[in-house]
Amino acid sequence: MRSFLQRLRTRRLASTFAVLATLSAAILAGSYYAHGVHGQAKHDDSSDATPLKVPNTSVAPNEFAQIAKQVGPAVVNINIRTLPKEAAKGRRGTPQFPHGRNIPVPQGPDDDDQPDNPGQDQGPGQAVPQGPGSQGFQDFFNRFFGGQNPDGPDDNGAEHDSLGSGFIVDSKGYIITNNHVVENADEIYVKLSTDPDSTDLGRKARVIGTDKATDLAVIKIETDHPLPTVKLGNSDGTAVGDWVIAIGSPFTLSQTVTAGIVSAKNRTIEPGASGQFQHFIQTDAAINPGNSGGPLLNMNSEVIGVNTAIFTQSNGYQGIGFAMPSNIVVQVYNDLISPTHKVTRGSIGISFREGLSGAVGRVYGFKNGVLVQGVTAGQPADKAGLKPGDIILTIDGRSIKDGNDLVAEIASRHPGSSARIGYVRDGKQADTTVTIGDRDKVFSQQASNDEAAPEDKGATAENKLGIAVHEVTPATAAKLGVSGMVIQTVRPGSFADQQGLEPGLVITRINKQATGSKAQFDKVVEGLKSGQDVVFEIMNPKRPTDGINFVGGTLP
Repeated sequence: MRSFLQRLRTRRLASTFAVLATLSAAILAGSYYAHGVHGQAKHDDSSDATPLKVPNTSVAPNEFAQIAKQVGPAVVNINIRTLPKEAAKGRRGTPQFPHGRNIPVPQGPDDDDQPDNPGQDQGPGQAVPQGPGSQGFQDFFNRFFGGQNPDGPDDNGAEHDSLGSGFIVDSKGYIITNNHVVENADEIYVKLSTDPDSTDLGRKARVIGTDKATDLAVIKIETDHPLPTVKLGNSDGTAVGDWVIAIGSPFTLSQTVTAGIVSAKNRTIEPGASGQFQHFIQTDAAINPGNSGGPLLNMNSEVIGVNTAIFTQSNGYQGIGFAMPSNIVVQVYNDLISPTHKVTRGSIGISFREGLSGAVGRVYGFKNGVLVQGVTAGQPADKAGLKPGDIILTIDGRSIKDGNDLVAEIASRHPGSSARIGYVRDGKQADTTVTIGDRDKVFSQQASNDEAAPEDKGATAENKLGIAVHEVTPATAAKLGVSGMVIQTVRPGSFADQQGLEPGLVITRINKQATGSKAQFDKVVEGLKSGQDVVFEIMNPKRPTDGINFVGGTLP
């Protein structure tokens, strides 16, 4: 019996081993077949597969596609060639190209809500004081110079870059672009969307006129037939949240179309006077180096802006771009194609500080309007009798909201025209007629009058404000045209220090009360109480043409 059982177990084990061997062989054979190891493995039969076909159906074009097709032919690629100084002098060399620039942007107001830079009704161009934080975002704002240099040196050893875009507004060949695209160019070339795709730079263009204040330029190419043009829209009718489209040549990729929305309006990204004529449309449409000068379009295929700048930490798209509104573009274009080929802006020759603290408004009794800081001698405002400390409220009966409103109103007036200005002086309303001057001439006069004045020294303690002062000398008073107290020292952390007062500045009045003598100064300060608004009228002897500056806060 035992023998029988043993034989049965042996047969079962042998059968099991046989099954395992068969399975192993099958797996190994499958592995060889799957990996193509076995040279005689058969391929699967695909005779029953049905070939694919491209359907004849089509999708109706959406609005974006229709706009791109309609406007694209009028959008151009702009190349420039900049010769090195050696070439300009007749010596051989390799052309050099601009690659980028930063836009200095104020970090924001200081503790008492006063920005570091004053405003001038004559606009950008004047060197203005730079306070703490005024360069806070300088490294993050970059204009679209591009600087791709995709092709390298040409046969003559000269390089060329595709630096921007533009769009045709007149079938005779007139093109709008950015000033920074063409301002350093010795040669400008334009390539149309219909031109052959070759290494040729394109058609040679010439500059008709440029305007640095708005960063706009008009160039022209010659043509023997009418060219396609864009249709301009009304940027004032654009609302935050509206769809927009950008077309241009980012990174030399011509006819690139991107879409987004209007993120904000009336953005100013340069501080002080230099940004007075730059109030951009902000968009999240993808725009990159090379888009500069190209159009920003609404859903009616109308140009509502010229792509000009981007906010970036990587020199590329990060969701924030800026376009100059079309309504400003139209005004500048019409001036640039005029016989003078320049933009003429009005000015009355005053300076002011924007974003004054609430204390200034409460002490001087105004919410809207412009508090005059300085008046340029011999210029329209001076001739009309305006003085520092006056509050301009109206122009020809229209209320003036703030400094930007005043600049826009005056700048739009032609030199030689007149305007009726309503203002308040020492609590009394008055008005006067001023003859508008030429901004460039007014600015030149103010710059030429900018002279340094010596500082005086002395000592008088004033614990309440944290400053030591002394009277200005008769010679200094005569030079400045005012009397007052010169700040000698400022105690760190004091009320005066918090308001930004510095040694060397002259306090001419406090809360509209004269401080021309030590007795007057002491009397005014003695009457100041905790919780009271205190406003200093300050003059800088080193920059007397800046006029009076108003700073203040609430006394602790």
